[in-house]
Amino acid sequence: MSNDASGATNARSTGADAGNLGYLALGLTLLAYGLLSTGILHGTGVGDAAHLAHLLGGVTLFIAGLWQLRRGEGFTGTAFTSLGAFWATWSVAGGASKNAAGLFLLLWALLALSLTAAGWGAGLVSRAVYGLFTLSLVLNAIAVFGSYSGLGKAAGWIAAVAGLVAWYWATSSLSNGSWGKVALPVK
Repeated sequence: MSNDASGATNARSTGADAGNLGYLALGLTLLAYGLLSTGILHGTGVGDAAHLAHLLGGVTLFIAGLWQLRRGEGFTGTAFTSLGAFWATWSVAGGASKNAAGLFLLLWALLALSLTAAGWGAGLVSRAVYGLFTLSLVLNAIAVFGSYSGLGKAAGWIAAVAGLVAWYWATSSLSNGSWGKVALPVK
């Protein structure tokens, strides 16, 4: 998928577009990360569900990113493979120290900031997804470094909103492409 979600998929000789898959995986993984960070869901299986959601989202994003790179889609390919690596690593890094986890989040916030800048021209939806994700990672890093649980919960809500925007982006692209008209506007 190019950087916009405004039309039917353009399959090249190297295969179909995996952009919708990537944005669905990003959206649902951000929703899981965000909602699980807010603390509204609790119980014995929440930790396991979080690890599974992050790992599954990471693997799916990584595969979609490789697919996009193969098609010559540099932005989405870079975004999806790098974010896939982030989520897969985050899913298994549960025993990291406070400082290691905070640094990890801060470094990935730099990547998210790069994606925000690189996708700026793609429109408001792109800016919202990557900008909100950047803000969420920065706030979460500060929360981890300083043990501020309230700030971590706020970061979770911001990530959940970013997830909803990414999910809408993919849903819009899928719907608009299959319905042959703009049913869900993106710009």
